[in-house]
Amino acid sequence: MPSPFPGMDPYLEHPSSWPNVHSRLNIAIAIFLAPYLRPKYRVVVEKAVYDSVQIPHKIRQGYLEVRDVASSEVVTVLEVLTPANKRQGEGRNAYEKKRQKILGSATHLVEIDLLRKWQPMPILNEEIQSNYRILVSASQGRPQAEIYGFNLPDPIPPFPLPLRSGDAEPIVNLQALLNDIYDQSSYDLAIDYRRDPVPALSDEEAVWASEWLRQQGLR
Repeated sequence: MPSPFPGMDPYLEHPSSWPNVHSRLNIAIAIFLAPYLRPKYRVVVEKAVYDSVQIPHKIRQGYLEVRDVASSEVVTVLEVLTPANKRQGEGRNAYEKKRQKILGSATHLVEIDLLRKWQPMPILNEEIQSNYRILVSASQGRPQAEIYGFNLPDPIPPFPLPLRSGDAEPIVNLQALLNDIYDQSSYDLAIDYRRDPVPALSDEEAVWASEWLRQQGLR
């Protein structure tokens, strides 16, 4: 059973749900990409370690690297952001340094932000206002990048995974992958849509979400 929302389900952002969503999404993207990348590339799940003031131990967070098979060179880094990346503190500082290093290199960066809370990562065009965003920064196009911004009522837009020049770029349908994760994790049995989501929605979003859930028979 898919999520009742047309795009990102805000209930999946709950602190108790997000670690599972994050882990499964990384694996789902890696599994999806593998046949499109063969035989020139392979995708690997790596781990980053961040300090956290809120949690008294280090946070280990997965991310993806697309590597050239012949040279093992990292061609593309794909990051699904977590609270450790976005909230102020050592975790964000460490991630911003890593991010800046990638953006100053020949490595492509895909950054997926499905969390409404906390300050978004800096981009060149700060006028873009959206709850969620996907950054696709191909190294040859910098400092310009593609930004896919979307809000609660919007389906999640598909995006291309940048590879080396001349190679076909697979299109990642994040919406379909998230719908599969929702179904595989049986979130329809775990989420009570009669309650308000955490983090809280804005007043305008809350009105829209309440009406939408009523239409789905969940309120």
